[in-house]
Amino acid sequence: MYNMQLTENLNLTREWDKVFKLSYKVSHKKVCYVNRYGITLAADLYKPKDLQPGQKLPALAVGSPYGAVKEQAAGIYAMNMAERGYITLAFDPSFNGESGGNTRLVSSPDINTEDFCASVDYLSCLDEVDANKIGIIGICGFGGLAISAEAIPTRRACPSLARQTLRTF
Repeated sequence: MYNMQLTENLNLTREWDKVFKLSYKVSHKKVCYVNRYGITLAADLYKPKDLQPGQKLPALAVGSPYGAVKEQAAGIYAMNMAERGYITLAFDPSFNGESGGNTRLVSSPDINTEDFCASVDYLSCLDEVDANKIGIIGICGFGGLAISAEAIPTRRACPSLARQTLRTF
């Protein structure tokens, strides 16, 4: 395991800043952790409110559609899966949203794949997570990065891809 000591001080919003309402069935808190490139990631951790002491649940790391942030689709997916009994983590990728990294609004497939891996690592360190039952959800453009992250042999997760299909009638 690599050093997860934070490398940047992030300016995290403390009030509810999502485009959706918080479900009464889940608890939420903002967390930070570091990927192997030394970039501090900001994420929203969702847990079912009926989680019992000592209970271990499956977990999911949720990556946003390409160019989006955790306050949008990834957060909605994460909250809905927490309502269904998962511990979930919706993260801002490196260089975007509340996460660290310079230059801003840049994309790197290698670094963004590592963001998924760092999210799985973070979840595996939580006492209430069953480390053998961690999956990843990549929404839209981040679906391909989820598959890339799953292919790394030291971190096995079960990827799930979500995409929207636009229909013209």
